[in-house]
Amino acid sequence: MNIALSEMQETIKMVQMESLDIRTVTMGISLLDCGDSDFEKMNKRVYDKITSYAKDLKSVAETVEKEYGIPIINKRISITPIAEILGNATKEQAIELAKTLDKAAIKLGVDFIGGYSALVHKGISKGDQTLLDALPEALSVTERVCASVSVATTRTGINMDAVAQMGHIIKDAAERTKDKNGIACAKLVVFCNPVEDNPFMAGAFHGSGEGEVVLNVGVSGPGVVLNALRRYPDADLGQVSEVIKKTAFKITRAGELIGRVVAERLDVPFGIMDLSLAPTNAINDSVAEILEEIGLERVGTHGTIAALALMNDAVKKGGAMASSYVGGLSGAFIPVSEDNGMIKGIVDGALTLSKLEAMTCVCSVGLDMIALTGDVTAATLSAIIADEAAIGMINKKTTAVRVIPIPGKKEGDMVEFGGLLGRAPVMGVNPFSSDKFIRRGGRIPAPLQALIN
Repeated sequence: MNIALSEMQETIKMVQMESLDIRTVTMGISLLDCGDSDFEKMNKRVYDKITSYAKDLKSVAETVEKEYGIPIINKRISITPIAEILGNATKEQAIELAKTLDKAAIKLGVDFIGGYSALVHKGISKGDQTLLDALPEALSVTERVCASVSVATTRTGINMDAVAQMGHIIKDAAERTKDKNGIACAKLVVFCNPVEDNPFMAGAFHGSGEGEVVLNVGVSGPGVVLNALRRYPDADLGQVSEVIKKTAFKITRAGELIGRVVAERLDVPFGIMDLSLAPTNAINDSVAEILEEIGLERVGTHGTIAALALMNDAVKKGGAMASSYVGGLSGAFIPVSEDNGMIKGIVDGALTLSKLEAMTCVCSVGLDMIALTGDVTAATLSAIIADEAAIGMINKKTTAVRVIPIPGKKEGDMVEFGGLLGRAPVMGVNPFSSDKFIRRGGRIPAPLQALIN
């Protein structure tokens, strides 16, 4: 890849003044050869393989970061969905395996390890059920283990039996970590149409279509897009799209350069660039503020979905021109607790849970890092998951739910999660019951693939 001097100068400016960073380099590792009927052997193989492949991940990433002057915020690992190798393991052994993953992540100095996961969108195998049973305790006794569960796809429909279980799992996980504002739920994502090469947590896992080991990269860049737009206050929406597209191109070029250097030094294949705009709590590093710069008085008001659709599409078009291997989720994250603009929108009464649901129809993920009242029922959580899965299923896109019921908190309270997870105002839910709908169980059939109006 040849980089011109002018591109280097622009990149330096984006780093120094506009909060550009590489949000994550994530090493994906296959554990498919670690399964064994003897749990102790499997446990040791998992630990040895992860710590062997990723032993230099942190040090190499930090060296490249210093050499090129572009911050790499997170170094992470994704693994084969653990349910696929559990076999006849017990719930207690599955929890022990989570502790092993945590131990490996701590030893390697990585921020998170993702893939304590199960894919149950069509049915639940024995290993899947063992993992589901272990999830609340596994997430509450570990620090860096992240989990995800796929409950729906466009091709299979929605597994409502799994959806019903997830409501209880989220409630249980929140209660077990009530002294930390239900933090275990911040490490658990429920998916429709998950992708196998997503480098972002908490939903990263190394899917069965992936190779032995690979390095995936996720860029950030809301601050860069925001600053670019501020230079064109009177541009029409076509020109706004063009500005975002060109900016996404530059961000992606910088990200792919760094990712390829890290991959080469680790002697592993470069995987994909995830083009997602990922906000942080830093000032002017907010997706919501981009939407407001486009012309909304406050995110959540009428026009929000149209502005988000414009932005998301422009990011993809610009990024796709800059990289041959685009993957992951690619678009825009709208996590509430990690985005100052989203938090302000809720506090000011402009942004509601219903509007956030509608926004997920046109952006890259779903309901993300949303604090809910502690008295929300398991059935209501399941119904929220079902709604979001239906949006993903019908629209053939990834959607997800990462919500955190906060024990003892009521609507309007503010809770702190700390670090990148930020803080969030507690939101209320619709008071009417969905119990009977969730109790019916079964599987919502896959949609017709034509006549999609």
